[in-house]
Amino acid sequence: MTTVRQLLERKKAEIYSVAPEAAVLEAIRAMAAHRVGALLVMRGEALEGIVSERDYARKVILMGRSSADTPVRDIMSTPVITVALDDTVQKCMQLMTDKHVRHLPVIERGRVAGMVSIGDLVKAVIAEQQAQIEQLESYIHS
Repeated sequence: MTTVRQLLERKKAEIYSVAPEAAVLEAIRAMAAHRVGALLVMRGEALEGIVSERDYARKVILMGRSSADTPVRDIMSTPVITVALDDTVQKCMQLMTDKHVRHLPVIERGRVAGMVSIGDLVKAVIAEQQAQIEQLESYIHS
């Protein structure tokens, strides 16, 4: 089974974040610029929360708040559900399903090491299934 460590090795390990005091508009602009659906909310190297497009839609737009005047700390999700480098794709998918989240920060020795998304997990599952199919076909034809 593929681990989070293996997932992060395959993708850019860039960590996109925003400060809790930043305006929500700044966070949304950063998400658009980086083409991601969520940002970590960090004070220095400390993870304080996570903010997603879903948070924006539900806690700003639907509540009639101003994106320019609302700080990220007011809409971020906390406590943050995290995973470790040695956790499996299966565990991550189960967490996402149970907790209704689409992004999981990865923590190593108390520090953020990256983030995995539902898209990352689906790609990994498809790759694993394709490899199994190829192995079975090879076995059948040999």
